[in-house]
Amino acid sequence: MKNGIIPDPNVLHPIKGYDKEIYIKPAVKAKNIIVGDFSYIADSDFESHVTHHYEWLGDKLIIGKFCQIAAGVEFVMNGANHQMNSVSTFPFYTLEGWDITPPATEDLPLKGDTIIGNDVWIGQNAVILPGVHIGDGAIIGANSVVGSDVEPYTIVAGDPAKVLRKRFDDELIGLLLAYRWWDKSIEEINGLIPLLTSSDIERVRTILKETL
Repeated sequence: MKNGIIPDPNVLHPIKGYDKEIYIKPAVKAKNIIVGDFSYIADSDFESHVTHHYEWLGDKLIIGKFCQIAAGVEFVMNGANHQMNSVSTFPFYTLEGWDITPPATEDLPLKGDTIIGNDVWIGQNAVILPGVHIGDGAIIGANSVVGSDVEPYTIVAGDPAKVLRKRFDDELIGLLLAYRWWDKSIEEINGLIPLLTSSDIERVRTILKETL
């Protein structure tokens, strides 16, 4: 390891002396947020970027390993949704003083868990809406509003976010999804860095084929 330092996913600050970037996993206190090793955000606080997340609704925010989340990103959870199959969308049941029984769960437009895969890069000020699933290796453009699922290794951008292109062809994407480098040991990943950062994509393809 570099200078004898072993990467530790449980330290808060991955860059010594710099507090504007944190590993998310050791910072999370909410039980309904689950984050994998080495995923970071360019901020000193993560949970303030997760809004309308109420335990009684039961939805989870699940983020994989090695995700890179830029400043200003917001994860909007199911608590932001109002009942839409009634005359009024006003949430009387959440506010004090109103004589009302909360609506049945099935009457609320709940979208389920929000799931972010591994090695996902989310650009600055992007908004991820409730129930979205973003696949491994995807890239979300800055200022995007993501309301639909994103396939693995796909680049999306815009409001609403639309597919710009696949990062690689289907064969290489399949190889990467099968290889799952993010699940290997720290020592193995350290040795794989030259491969993971190589711009010689055909060499990467060949090595993955030989390995798998």
